Amino acid sequence: MDITHLEHVIIALVIQLSLLPFVSAYMAGAIPVAILFGREIAQHEYRLGIQRGWEWGETLPVGMFESVWRGWTLDSVLDVLLPALACGLLAVMVGFKKRHTTKNS
Repeated sequence: MDITHLEHVIIALVIQLSLLPFVSAYMAGAIPVAILFGREIAQHEYRLGIQRGWEWGETLPVGMFESVWRGWTLDSVLDVLLPALACGLLAVMVGFKKRHTTKNS
């Protein structure tokens, strides 16, 4: 685990916490995870294009969904997986707190 994984977790949690007043905890967690997932896919597109001799101004020589399943490394998987786990844990904790406080009220 390197510092970028921690940065992605912090960014995802900040986005999730800022969205909590507007949507459910699970939706607030899904949004930053989707953003980070899309970011990783875009990085894979560029990485695959550069490996194939692509230069700026040209069309990327990458298939439509090719970067979804190619180019993933352990580092890029952890860049999405760790924030997903953190957001999921926060959503479960928020849901537990809501259920617990409504039962006691």
